[in-house]
Amino acid sequence: MGRIASEALIERLADWGVDTVFGLPGDGINGIMEGLRRHQDRVRFVLVHHEEAAAFMATAHAKATGRIGVCLATSGPGGIHLLNGLYDAKLDHMPVLAITGMQETSLLGTGYQQEVNLDKLYADVAEYDQMIYNPAQLPSVVDNAVRTACARRGVAHITVPNDIQVADADADPWQHVAPARSPATAPVMALAPGRPCQDDLERVAGLLNEGGKTAILAGAGALHAREELLAVAETLAAPIVKTLSGKAAVPDDSPFTTGGIGLLGTRPSEELMEQIDTLFMVGTNFPCTRHLPAPGKVRVAQIEADPARAGGRLPTEVPVVGDAKLALQGLLPLLKQRTDISFLEDCQGKMDKWRRSMAALADPGRDPIAPQYVVSVLDELADDDAVLACDSGTIATWAARHWGIRGGRGFFLSGNLATMAPGLPYALGIQRAFPQIRWASALGGTPARLRVNLPLRPSCTRPRTGRPRSLLARRLSGCWTSAFGRVCLGECRALTMPRMGRALCEGHSHPGCRGWEHRPRGGGHCRP
Repeated sequence: MGRIASEALIERLADWGVDTVFGLPGDGINGIMEGLRRHQDRVRFVLVHHEEAAAFMATAHAKATGRIGVCLATSGPGGIHLLNGLYDAKLDHMPVLAITGMQETSLLGTGYQQEVNLDKLYADVAEYDQMIYNPAQLPSVVDNAVRTACARRGVAHITVPNDIQVADADADPWQHVAPARSPATAPVMALAPGRPCQDDLERVAGLLNEGGKTAILAGAGALHAREELLAVAETLAAPIVKTLSGKAAVPDDSPFTTGGIGLLGTRPSEELMEQIDTLFMVGTNFPCTRHLPAPGKVRVAQIEADPARAGGRLPTEVPVVGDAKLALQGLLPLLKQRTDISFLEDCQGKMDKWRRSMAALADPGRDPIAPQYVVSVLDELADDDAVLACDSGTIATWAARHWGIRGGRGFFLSGNLATMAPGLPYALGIQRAFPQIRWASALGGTPARLRVNLPLRPSCTRPRTGRPRSLLARRLSGCWTSAFGRVCLGECRALTMPRMGRALCEGHSHPGCRGWEHRPRGGGHCRP
């Protein structure tokens, strides 16, 4: 067999810098799998046990790297299973390309087995949604899909019928009647200018310089602008409030932050929103508006990458479109140093009190032991470059408040969709992108137990392989759920990291426990 159309697809993905595809094989994508096999030196295929996990891993890859993530599923049910993870990407504005199979073209519309019109099904989730009818469409459709996903920060979808997948890559079987040639494009993309115009920056500076009690609300769009955020906060004596997706924007021990906002936030952040007269929103489209100042109570300036989202949550006096880092760099020279720091000092005092109350919740002497203590032990043991990928639910509250951002730490979760069980696929997807990370930690309760579709076997991350280690706290966190806060340390044997289990055992004694016993093949348990 000569060069097939699926090879043109995979080659073009490689030209765009794609080096990993997450997916699950099936009869509907045999041709694409062959294309991957022939080009495994350029693009690696990561096998999952359920398509949903592939979409989560692609989304996590995009969140962690800023590059497009790619997932692959077979026709019919396989494509349907991708949707939950793809909506996660859509709602968190991450560039992800989904590739699916389709019944061969001669059978479309006949009610053949597993025939689902995936292009119609994906119409809502995808910014670009196209079926391939002719090998000549490739690779230009790939170019359009990748460009659209990256430019609009969303999902793109390409579905390829079985017979097209294995057709001659250079085939163009139909007569051309339109005044156009077969498409010919290049894998290039022109990025929009990231620095706002000077007039807009001066308007933002004017508003902020006139403010009294000013606060900064930083989101996921400001994750790459840590130094600039801290510099603006210092200049304006303004506390930084962080959305959950923007938790890693600045360190949690910074004197300029009051932590999170909303249901999973802090009391100081909640209180300051009632006190401020000026709000500076940077890289956020925070949807829970009840936790923001009432409309008309504060003056608002906003830096937002998407013009459609600027000014979408509060009446915004100065909305500015641009990249957060570049915009703040241009804004800093225009800001006046604020000498009255009484508001910031008041927030710092309240934050000190809040941290003491959180430390009390994590006290190992409490009986029964609190889940917050388990997260605090993980926080203490993990390295400063560790990544925590968190499931949704109450576990996210514990992680938000007891997993501290310091150094190069990361924090990832399903933000706006808040779907179940992305933690483990997220961790493994990020680990694939950054193999040098020493810890990739996944926390989850009932959702983790439901993850029968584990992307990779835990054994592939055991220390003896030399790869980064993934902490699986499924059994332990499940014990939290079933006992409403009681952790039975006897269940710690499910942990793949004996260091964590030993720390828990030594930090909280309980009747009948004589210490931690290491298991030679990994993990351990409390010795009765």
